[in-house]
Amino acid sequence: MPPPSAHLHSSHQLLIHASRHSRAGWLVLTASVFRIPPINRVTPQPCRNQSTTAHKAPTPPHHHPSEPPTATPNSALPAQPPPQAAAPATTAAETTNTAYTPHIDTTTSRNPFTFKPGYALHAKRSISRPFPPPFLSTPSGSFSDPLSTHHAARDRRRRNAPRVHGELIRGMTNGDDAVLASRTLICANDGVGAWATREKGNAALWSRLMAHFWAVETDKHAGEYGNGAGEPRMVEYLSRAFELVKEATSAPTEWLGTTTVSGALLSYDGMGAAAKPVLYVTQLGDSTVMVLRPRDREIIYKTKEQWHWFDCPRQLGTNSPDTPEKNAVMDRVEIEENDVVLAMSDGVGDNLWDHEIMQNVVDSIHRWDNNEVDESLRHRTDLQEQSGDEKMDSEMMYVADELVRAAKVIAEDPFAESPYMEKAIDEGLSIEGGKRDDISVVAAMCKKSKT
Repeated sequence: MPPPSAHLHSSHQLLIHASRHSRAGWLVLTASVFRIPPINRVTPQPCRNQSTTAHKAPTPPHHHPSEPPTATPNSALPAQPPPQAAAPATTAAETTNTAYTPHIDTTTSRNPFTFKPGYALHAKRSISRPFPPPFLSTPSGSFSDPLSTHHAARDRRRRNAPRVHGELIRGMTNGDDAVLASRTLICANDGVGAWATREKGNAALWSRLMAHFWAVETDKHAGEYGNGAGEPRMVEYLSRAFELVKEATSAPTEWLGTTTVSGALLSYDGMGAAAKPVLYVTQLGDSTVMVLRPRDREIIYKTKEQWHWFDCPRQLGTNSPDTPEKNAVMDRVEIEENDVVLAMSDGVGDNLWDHEIMQNVVDSIHRWDNNEVDESLRHRTDLQEQSGDEKMDSEMMYVADELVRAAKVIAEDPFAESPYMEKAIDEGLSIEGGKRDDISVVAAMCKKSKT
């Protein structure tokens, strides 16, 4: 292992870069004996790194920060404004904030197109800690249980579901990942698992809250886009969501974390018979949104991964230099009815190549259309229970589940060839096999809304 490199920060801290088995970490030691002039340096947060071989990260482009992201006090980040003060918690089950206004989802009623959504999840750890107070007062049966979405509790599970600002937290948690599957918005956020080594670290909370508040902000502005009314300001909605997450995780209920964000909003152009579906895809980090046209066996769109360096994606959260305004990218994608939109964490893309993903989805749809699927999967009775008021589609649940199964096979094979192995070799690292990770998939087929 090469000797650690040390840098002195303006807050009189000594930062030592070291390899930590399955991830790259940053050790923080007090260095009060030094008196060093201030250095304009960004303090980094933990980054994912599956390599056991220490290596020097390549120098990022000039518009990147030159250091990796850590869980040090926010005061150690001179380039960032101090976090806003959080509103005090009221009970163990909810928090309040005077700047927050509850919403009503009106997107489905006016959009001539809708998603038929489904999802599948596989967590790399069988047991994960539940959300902390004040977001959850009683732990759920399983941390990977999908706890979703919009309205007041109807049974014991929903009464114990996590809440923020008095509302159930939308989406589903899978290890450190979070996904959201609705009729107009899908997303997959990947929380950086290295935060689990910190006493106040909770990447799963950050990824889930980011999905929740992003959906809330998108709903608030539903009347401002579609049919020539303008494009949705998805980056702006994400920026507002980011601020709300920071408020909710600040003192006195402070929790540290970072997460990537990838999502797709279904909108439209035109009216009546001339209406056409349009997708607005927003990306920050290395999760993926992919659009497939099954009838042509074609990938018509895929997001581009954003990295600081290998296994250290752009991410939003504690001490990260990345922000929605500077780093999030929104693309407009014209799609057609029956196109399939996938939102996936990197647990899929690190284990399956693009052509394998496309082939897997096409084959699953073919089996479904030709009645080659077990009847119990075609008539599932648990869809409403798992997803609250957002009823999932049996076909897309099957498609997502088959994709997760395929990624899991490679992830658990130490001798398999994988995209992750290929990326590592390009960096000069000796890594074989798949990458064990949380694997999260949302699959949504575009259809005309029923009137």
